[in-house]
Amino acid sequence: EGSKGGHKVVLKYRVYPFLIRFFICLLLNEDPNVQGLALDLPESLYSSKVLNAVKPEKDVDGLSDVNLGRLVRGDAYDCLVPPTVCAVMELLEDLGGKKVLLVGASGAVGAALQCMLQREGATTLSCRWKAPELQTKLNHADVVIVGSTKPDDVPVSWIKPGTTIISCSRDLVSGKRLLQLTLHFQNVVESERWIQSQQYRKWDLRCLKLQLLSPVPSDIEISRAQSPKAVDVLAKEIGLLTDEVEIYGQTKAKVRLSLLERLKDQPDGKYVLVAGITPTPLGEGKSTVTIGLVQALTAHLNINSFACLRQPSQGPTFGVKGGAAGGGYAQVIPMEEFNLHLTGDIHAITAANNLLAAAIDARILHENTQSDKALYNRLVPVVNGVRGFSAIQFARLRRLGISKTDPGTLTEEEINKFARLDIDPSTITWQRVVDTNDRFLRKITVGQANTEKGFVRQAQFDIAVASEIMAILALTTSLQDMKERLGKMVVANDKKGEPVTAEDLGVTGALAVLMKDAIKPTLMQTLEGTPVFVHAGPFANIAHGNSSVLADKIALKLVGEKGFVVTEAGFGADIGMEKFFNIKCRASGLVPSVVVLVATVRALKMHGGGPNVTAGAPLKKEYTEENLQLVADGCCNLQKQIQITQLFGVPVVVALNVFKTDSPAEIDLVCKIAKRSGAFDAVPCDHWSAGGRGAVKLAQAVERAANQKNGFKYLYSLELPVVEKIRIIAQKVYGAQDIELSPTAQSQVDRYTRQGFGNLPICMAKTHLSLSHQPERKGVPTGFILPISDVRASIGAGFIYPLVGTMSTMPGLPTRPCFYDIDLDPITEQVKGLF
Repeated sequence: EGSKGGHKVVLKYRVYPFLIRFFICLLLNEDPNVQGLALDLPESLYSSKVLNAVKPEKDVDGLSDVNLGRLVRGDAYDCLVPPTVCAVMELLEDLGGKKVLLVGASGAVGAALQCMLQREGATTLSCRWKAPELQTKLNHADVVIVGSTKPDDVPVSWIKPGTTIISCSRDLVSGKRLLQLTLHFQNVVESERWIQSQQYRKWDLRCLKLQLLSPVPSDIEISRAQSPKAVDVLAKEIGLLTDEVEIYGQTKAKVRLSLLERLKDQPDGKYVLVAGITPTPLGEGKSTVTIGLVQALTAHLNINSFACLRQPSQGPTFGVKGGAAGGGYAQVIPMEEFNLHLTGDIHAITAANNLLAAAIDARILHENTQSDKALYNRLVPVVNGVRGFSAIQFARLRRLGISKTDPGTLTEEEINKFARLDIDPSTITWQRVVDTNDRFLRKITVGQANTEKGFVRQAQFDIAVASEIMAILALTTSLQDMKERLGKMVVANDKKGEPVTAEDLGVTGALAVLMKDAIKPTLMQTLEGTPVFVHAGPFANIAHGNSSVLADKIALKLVGEKGFVVTEAGFGADIGMEKFFNIKCRASGLVPSVVVLVATVRALKMHGGGPNVTAGAPLKKEYTEENLQLVADGCCNLQKQIQITQLFGVPVVVALNVFKTDSPAEIDLVCKIAKRSGAFDAVPCDHWSAGGRGAVKLAQAVERAANQKNGFKYLYSLELPVVEKIRIIAQKVYGAQDIELSPTAQSQVDRYTRQGFGNLPICMAKTHLSLSHQPERKGVPTGFILPISDVRASIGAGFIYPLVGTMSTMPGLPTRPCFYDIDLDPITEQVKGLF
């Protein structure tokens, strides 16, 4: 019993017993302890709506649309045969060429019967009891299967002598009913076996062959020359169930998080992180190594493996850097899909971020122009004569210590506390975002229209991937966790110095709705047909610069205990890897098995004193001709990055990404120095020109290293003061003598500590082009004081980020951006000039 809108509602079992069972089904669907549901309802209630109320994976009767679809398709591995149909088939023999008539057998059971009978070679017809052609059909049938009670006006004489008659209706004699019940319970046993078979499926992966060309064509030409598998085929090959995959076109799909529940008892595979030495502005090929490694593991060593990569931002794609799908014969395909909109996750983040930004300014305006009473009446309006708080408003009342539930009982003081956030505009840290490099949005003025009544303030745009919502997407572990993190995001302080959150603004639920699809990883494939998850892409300078925890967790279950998941850290090991260990591993609880440290002869020569390397400019001769001295001098940076890895107790394998201008002597020198410096192994890699075959030795080294004793540990305790955690990173990782906080930075540290945020991990915002804060200082700088200009917090994401020097969160376009070369063929619809 209950009441709603003043009307009493009573639901009685004896009146609506089937409804009660229906709703119980809905509840049991979500109970992880219930593996299967068998329905026992009157025939009149076996409607499609009732049958499909049971989840397909719990459908013991085998009557749901999903199960019947699999049965009709002939996918016996994926379906159960309904027990009634099993009973009929048990009673019938030698059906080849016989005519079988189904009378009164419609719906799901009738469809399943026809499918199974036809599979045994019978010719099937169906008919209603009242059909005018019933007598004719009965006279020609060899077998009659009755699905419902025979009407009295149908004489038995219509059936020719010798015809086999089987009744599936509820008036079965006891012996036949017993056979049906026996087969029903047999189906229960079979369903348990089937459910167990769904827990983990052995991979049946068909790898794609490469047609290697020399010289190596452009990335886009290589991508177009390969025909990718349909993504639903790839999903099935790696053990995904049909209802766990949401298809986006032919070559990409979202994977649902329900898979984690299904495979919760499956042991994880090995967890491999690809990091790098301090790079040149050209990048040293971490993504290419990541792809080459998984192609080698799976396509050439027959070991299950998954690559987990970040989604690239549109900004760099159309700006200077270009995309991030790998390169040469080690890339994700189709590369134009990968580098452009993909499945729209970044757009969802943009929408959510800007909704929150709009909510902040609107709330300030409304509070400044309305009395407490007017504001309260609009926040808690009368709807259909009833006034009530929304769920998110109840949460705010609880945070304020107000236990009342009737809006009409709040005092004037309580109304003031509830209705007014009193945001201090000078403390707003939440900015609007756009996924385009637009330098003129680095500083803007908002509120200039007359309608905003003079409430003007300075603001800015960041690039979309710098949004805290992107960092949350990368670190969240579930939909519920994401919703809680979104609510915790601090957007400003009030005039008393207390934090104001997205939850206070009442926007948490709306943000979660905008992000509900973005939380699912996107499945793609490499050139050799091995699986890839593309998910999240947090700014590597400001945020932690790693792909998502969820993609890693799902991949670790899918590869199985002996498989490998290879993921990539942003920029050099001093930034991306350190944040991966101290932030991402803390959020996920996952322990890395191996670090692959990517180096190039080109970058080592730069660290050894070579001339500046500039994107778009030709390389100087020092980089195209053999120079062993420059290489030897520059290996100090490689040695330092190996030492940084060893701080965390994880084995490290150096992958030397080979270019055609590298000499054998230079390659040999780097590998020798790396092994002398503590690397488990050092291997030259030719995956760019040879695909997975060129990274087989690297894959074998990684496999051996993963079996080594792992002493993983965090660099610092979260209980340490914020300043001390910053100092540990600066001294132990960067090699600084000490740190120096500006007055602004110290003030922020004090504020965050007072607000209860001091026990969060640290996410340093520093240049990636040097171990120090000065991009021009190469090699291994020492003796420097690391300046901390400001300290900010991403409370929802769960980290404090100190700014080392000046960090831009909005890149600009160069004189000649990449978009000059990008075009679309209107006939073929192919993208041109992407790379």
